[in-house]
Amino acid sequence: MTSRTKSPLGAPCWADLWTSDVQGARKFYSELFGWEANEPSPEFGGYFMFTRNGIPVAGGMGDMGDMKANDTWKIYLDTDDINRTVDAAQHHGAQVLSPATPVADLGTQFVFADPNGANLGAWEAGTFPGFTVMNEHGTPSWFELMTHDFNKAVNFYRDVFHWDTSSISDTNEFRYTVMRDPSGEGELAGVMDASHFRSDDEADAWSVYWHSDDTDATVAKALLLGGSLVMEPRDTPYGRLAALRDFTGARFNVRATS
Repeated sequence: MTSRTKSPLGAPCWADLWTSDVQGARKFYSELFGWEANEPSPEFGGYFMFTRNGIPVAGGMGDMGDMKANDTWKIYLDTDDINRTVDAAQHHGAQVLSPATPVADLGTQFVFADPNGANLGAWEAGTFPGFTVMNEHGTPSWFELMTHDFNKAVNFYRDVFHWDTSSISDTNEFRYTVMRDPSGEGELAGVMDASHFRSDDEADAWSVYWHSDDTDATVAKALLLGGSLVMEPRDTPYGRLAALRDFTGARFNVRATS
């Protein structure tokens, strides 16, 4: 387990689900990971929190007026100056999807598409820091971008979010770079060159890995709850991994490391 009071600068700090079936999603993830689904907040347009043992682990939201939910998970990267991040992101080719918006005293968010089209957000914390527990069952374990333009993606996150990066592999078969923890305590996110195995019509996308005590058991439970399998469980140097879609098609991953 990893506990912290705040995410390192530039690191993934939160994830939320934009779902077309709020009640179904609340039930699915609560049963899958042992989460508790808090009541939607009218003040924030129906946004709600998933918690585990009373600690926030994810957010959720349904349709926003005429904007219909697209059944995706979105991650947020930590920033200490949201306006500077907006300017830098636009300067380096990002498209603004939602401008910097205060969320009461919790913080300020900004939603954008990176230069290759991957959607994500930035979060400047106020009273809400985002994730504070990781790497135990039902909490975040890893974050990963799959991109068709590897060099452009890595340069963007270095320039805008000040990532210190390290190459894990640089072959056509497996090209992967990680964001190093500024404190020197490990790695926080990865960027994978997906140009050789994803079709041109598959958009670049960020994904979240949820930690599981037992990947195979979590997969089996997800299938019983109406989810579907994208990648069957497999052993890797980074743990036993699997990729899934929930009952609406929202994609996520699970990872066991022991």
